[in-house]
Amino acid sequence: MKFGKPVRFLAAVFALGLITSGCSATKGQSKSIDPPPEEADVMLQKALDALSEEDLVKDGEAGGTNSLQCTVYFKDSNGFVVPVSLPMADESKPAQKALEAMVEDGPAKSMLPKGFTALLPKGTVVNSLNIDKNKLATVDFSSEFTQYNGQDERKMLEALTWTLTSFPTVEKVKILVDGQVLPEMPELGTPLNEPLSRMMGINIEFAPGVDPGRTTPVVLYFKGSTKENFNYYVPVTRLISRTEDVAQATVEELVKGPDIASGLMTALTSDIKIIEVSKSADNSLVSVDFGRAFLDADQKASPEAIQEVVLSLIETIHSEKIQLSVNGNTTIQASGNQSISQPVTKPTHINPYKA
Repeated sequence: MKFGKPVRFLAAVFALGLITSGCSATKGQSKSIDPPPEEADVMLQKALDALSEEDLVKDGEAGGTNSLQCTVYFKDSNGFVVPVSLPMADESKPAQKALEAMVEDGPAKSMLPKGFTALLPKGTVVNSLNIDKNKLATVDFSSEFTQYNGQDERKMLEALTWTLTSFPTVEKVKILVDGQVLPEMPELGTPLNEPLSRMMGINIEFAPGVDPGRTTPVVLYFKGSTKENFNYYVPVTRLISRTEDVAQATVEELVKGPDIASGLMTALTSDIKIIEVSKSADNSLVSVDFGRAFLDADQKASPEAIQEVVLSLIETIHSEKIQLSVNGNTTIQASGNQSISQPVTKPTHINPYKA
């Protein structure tokens, strides 16, 4: 395989869920039960749809504790900015708590996978965080925010922006330092005259031979792994030659795989045929029909391959659901004896980790 041998992710990583909401309520491990007659994916989606983001599940029987899972972005050992879903105490101001978790030697230090580091400078204090009705988050940091290594400047901004915009109430981010607008970053001069958004990209790379002045960004999720076998998804914004069919291009770039020099991996093989990629009129659903090579020798789909497709398309196209099929057949058997016949949504938690 051109981009390295794929590795198997933990089966538990693959789960159907709601569109990511920054933080959501979880509970301790529950007992397994026999599956009901209705298809598991339909039942799971109904249950998730009925659960409010603010609901906390009381955990009495399983012996766990109530907590919030928050998606926070850190730097891995290879320098990529990566989302990690961490358990946090059930408190108010979850977005501010997520920012505080991003501070070097802060409250999340002992909770991170080995090799992962926080990107906000040591001692940084979140003086305040306000989110207005236009979904603009204005965050006021202490002066320590400006005391960072210049090599991490863009990574800091990516991590900060993508962490806050994981919350459904935030689309843009404005940065203050001790109450004063920061016009640009002090080390490399990244301009901050306009609020930051996910339009800035994350872990940016250029496709081979692309004209930098004529590009279209696609966000691709590949796989990374630590020496301790924590496996995780890494978002990469790849700038490709300008195209109008962004959904088709996203899937094509996924099949091409990660840059061989990146050290990332993929569960998709280069011989997979893309038969058709289409969108609904309201852009809420993207349908992807693959050839037989999307399945393994046992005629089952890799949960990791499904996740890569779902995460990439939802992030790039901003659709709500992805319908997958193989040669027109929408009933796909996935490893672990799961039947995937309904459209799939983005998981609630990306890269969940428990120290």
